[in-house]
Amino acid sequence: MNDMTSHQPYMLRAFYDWIVDNNLTPYMVVAANFPNVEVPQQFVNNGQIVLNVSPSACVNFAIDLDMVSFNARFSGQPMVVCFPCKAVAAIYAKENGAGTAFEVPSFTKEENTSQQNAIETTNKAVETNDTNTKPHLQGLEASESSKSDVKNSPKKSKATLKIIK
Repeated sequence: MNDMTSHQPYMLRAFYDWIVDNNLTPYMVVAANFPNVEVPQQFVNNGQIVLNVSPSACVNFAIDLDMVSFNARFSGQPMVVCFPCKAVAAIYAKENGAGTAFEVPSFTKEENTSQQNAIETTNKAVETNDTNTKPHLQGLEASESSKSDVKNSPKKSKATLKIIK
């Protein structure tokens, strides 16, 4: 059984598809201090960032066996966002909280090197894949609270972006 690949990327894709198919908004909670996580640091709170990964909020969304990546705009600036699947602590629907949580493992130097190579490959592929996506990029919401905080505390203000077409 140790030779099997991680089930987490498959679960991420399945929950993502399920949430989108039900016309809900998928959010991912990402451990921002995990190695090779490239997210806008100004929206990180308590070592986590909550990302709206809906099709209307990001472009070139991809989940492979190692990484999640997409293009989005933060404060009007386009950014390639990518992070290892292992850094995802949860995926859930914004509207009703339906989803699942994952344990974010501790990491080793070997994993860090392997993941850095995967990020470099992903970034090159994304940069060369579609050079004319900027007009189609839309806002990505980032919450300042984790999934459990959203359910158990009063509403906190969210950083939001204006969609410019």
